[in-house]
Amino acid sequence: MNQFVTRAGIEIDPNLAEFLEGEVLSPLGRDTQVFWQGFSALLDDFVPQGRALLARRDELQAQIDGWHTTRRGQGHDPAAYRAFLEQIGYLVPQPGDFTIGTQNVDPEIAAMAGPQLVVPVLNARFLLNAANARWGSLYDAFYGTDALDAPPARPGGYDSARGDAVIARGRQFLDEALPLVDQSWADLADEHDGKLQDESQYVGKTDKGLLFRNNGLHIEVVFDRDHPVGSTDKAGIADVICEAALTTICDLEDSIAAVDGADKLAAYRNWLGVIRGDLEDSFQKGGRHLTRRLADDKRYTARDGSAHSLPGRSLLFVRNVGHLMTSPAIRLKDGGEVPEGIMDAVITSTIGALDVEGHGRFRNSKTGSIYIVKPKMHGPQECAFTNDLFDAVEDLLGLPRHTVKVGVMDEERRTSANLGACIHAVKDRIVFINTGFLDRTGDEIHTSMQAGPMIRKGAMKQSRWIAAYEKRNVAIGLRHGLSGKAQIGKGMWAAPDLMKQMMAQKIGHLQAGANTAWVPSPTAATLHALHYHQCDVFAVQKGVGEVPPLDDLLSIPLAEGVNWSEDEIREELGNNAQGLLGYVVRWIDQGVGCSKVPDINDVGLMEDRATLRISSQHMANWLLHGVCTRDQVMDALRRMAAKVDAQNAGDPAYVPMVGNWDGPAFRAACDLVLKGVEQPSGYTEPLLHHWRRVKKES
Repeated sequence: MNQFVTRAGIEIDPNLAEFLEGEVLSPLGRDTQVFWQGFSALLDDFVPQGRALLARRDELQAQIDGWHTTRRGQGHDPAAYRAFLEQIGYLVPQPGDFTIGTQNVDPEIAAMAGPQLVVPVLNARFLLNAANARWGSLYDAFYGTDALDAPPARPGGYDSARGDAVIARGRQFLDEALPLVDQSWADLADEHDGKLQDESQYVGKTDKGLLFRNNGLHIEVVFDRDHPVGSTDKAGIADVICEAALTTICDLEDSIAAVDGADKLAAYRNWLGVIRGDLEDSFQKGGRHLTRRLADDKRYTARDGSAHSLPGRSLLFVRNVGHLMTSPAIRLKDGGEVPEGIMDAVITSTIGALDVEGHGRFRNSKTGSIYIVKPKMHGPQECAFTNDLFDAVEDLLGLPRHTVKVGVMDEERRTSANLGACIHAVKDRIVFINTGFLDRTGDEIHTSMQAGPMIRKGAMKQSRWIAAYEKRNVAIGLRHGLSGKAQIGKGMWAAPDLMKQMMAQKIGHLQAGANTAWVPSPTAATLHALHYHQCDVFAVQKGVGEVPPLDDLLSIPLAEGVNWSEDEIREELGNNAQGLLGYVVRWIDQGVGCSKVPDINDVGLMEDRATLRISSQHMANWLLHGVCTRDQVMDALRRMAAKVDAQNAGDPAYVPMVGNWDGPAFRAACDLVLKGVEQPSGYTEPLLHHWRRVKKES
């Protein structure tokens, strides 16, 4: 770490200070001295509040642990348990009827339904790909994935048979989304042929074709007889371009490994690049040198001859870190590290102010808003803290009240159980609620760690609490007026190579009433967009039923009366250990926070820290309750280390774990399980950050 520089009594990494002063505050015309004095005063106010909230988490967890420990072996009493949670303040009174008051929300969030990407902000190439995924080629998406119900493409150039199958599937989509009068799109002779059943779907003419709209999403049919595909097509259609990823979350949290000032600076610099509009990344692909930039807007001429444009890029959120972690990038007056979430709120908002005040090549938000996703909040008091923090950030930057919007990740049990009160705490700035299976399950296990052994991880998706969780999130959001003002989202499809399965299953998110859902790649966004043409989500939302009972949500997934065989225990431990090691070894040794990691069956899954939380907490739970022994845990970790080494054998940067048992990666994996019970809320970050720093310093 370089020598710190001092500003208003706090010490800052000099490179970070130079970046903020020269590349952010100066273009904004902000006085740097006033900024640092305001930032320092903000820290004086909010750091003690944040520490008190973390202490409250620990206090509640200790009380819940005590409840379960003293009643172990007596059977679970749901009524007494709920009364206890109310008594200790874990459950709070829910607010009466209210409707969120959020204003100045872009239509991509408020009025449209479509896919959402989450991208690690540290990877510039991925970040640009995601930002540019607003539009995607349907032909490419079908040709290159298993979503097309046809044999895979033959190697060695263009496979015309598969191409014909892609074209036929594209015509089928057009017939479904843009039906013609007494005719199929397959029968067209040229772009002037055919008549829409609903002529209002026609939007205009682009440089390359015709633009249409269905269920709020645009479709561009490209006519080009000079194109290799269009030249052989009866109508001259070269491609079908779908509006796909309406929004993208630029992630500073679970999908990156940022453990020091240098890492944080790189993250902030990439966020600045996409907000300013000048981020570029050059790379080699197929023997060619390519440079990627942000896409321009899509221009078209309307029916009346007037010129218009549509955004060429996703609307960008930025996901900050939660309340738990601290960062060595800034030292407080008492010598402690700055709470990372507070630092993120100030710096990402300051960068976002460049967009609000018109300093970028493009406008991210046309309504003058900054969109921040806030993860890992426990209950309404922590949501209220975030609301107050964002007030203070707006005051620091001289921004109008509620410029900074918030997305609340409903991924902790205390938030799920008090979701109405959580929404109420941020009711004038909320633009997003979202469920997340992995983190939510990790917190479910940790909260009830002392209650007994949990069911197997694979059975969690069929448990009573998870069904209530997913339904309650939508129903409560709709009850409080999120439809038409905010997103109600669902979690990630984690298998980017299994698009056929995604197409069969992920429409269920829309049918449940969610107007956005996470996908792992721009290609997946293009394919998932088809679901939003099949299903009018806003119509579905009008028919969503009552909120499922809270008692269903509070049911604990205990494996009561189950005696697993040795083989079943070995299998479960192996599955957990393989997933844990496959992710940890890249995080610790290479600083990769999100990547496609082969699972135990060699299926590539997009993994982030939430994967570790559920796997490590599940193993820790079984170890605590004697389902398995420490020796069995270590055997599973060593067996799976060999498998993970073999899966990464083709990576020249990979450091094998077998025979390197004292290496930071393997020791981190062991700690995550063996010290899992004592980790705050079961989070993996404290241990990961420690061992990543050890690796960087070695």
